[in-house]
Amino acid sequence: MTDPAPLPGPITGEELASLLAGSPPLVEGLSEPRVQVTPNGVDLTAAEVAWFSDDLPGRLDFDNSGRRLPESEVIPWREGRLVLPPGAYLVRYTEKVNLPRDVLALGRPRSSLLRCGAHLGSAVWDAGYSGRGQGLLAVFNPAGLELAERARVLQLLFFRLKGETAGYRGGYQGEGD
Repeated sequence: MTDPAPLPGPITGEELASLLAGSPPLVEGLSEPRVQVTPNGVDLTAAEVAWFSDDLPGRLDFDNSGRRLPESEVIPWREGRLVLPPGAYLVRYTEKVNLPRDVLALGRPRSSLLRCGAHLGSAVWDAGYSGRGQGLLAVFNPAGLELAERARVLQLLFFRLKGETAGYRGGYQGEGD
């Protein structure tokens, strides 16, 4: 019996370093690469946090023809900090991500965020996507969450696909630029 092929894992080490040094770099705007580049990925930081500011629900459908994103309003930092009561917020990341057409990324909340009673949801970052993405911050801790500007909140893990795709063509391409 032969050993099964190893499962694909995240891009790490020299390959990650090469992509980060590429043109365009895999992730632009790292303020502290020695801290933000981890053994398994790259930590993204909070540039801005917004709250949902209207009373109308969001709406999703099959082809996005009826999609409605709720209005949101950025909360100004006060002396580089925010104290967020329990609730749902949008976080815009500081760093710009530039995924080649054969690399996708998955975002996971940093464990310290979870230990503070909060969670950061992230969708799949499709191959070919470029922009400063957003995530959904859910604060569950009844006492809230104090968040510093540029706090590391999300770890992106990068995975090489077997081949190039047509690349992301959705409406969020170039967001936050």
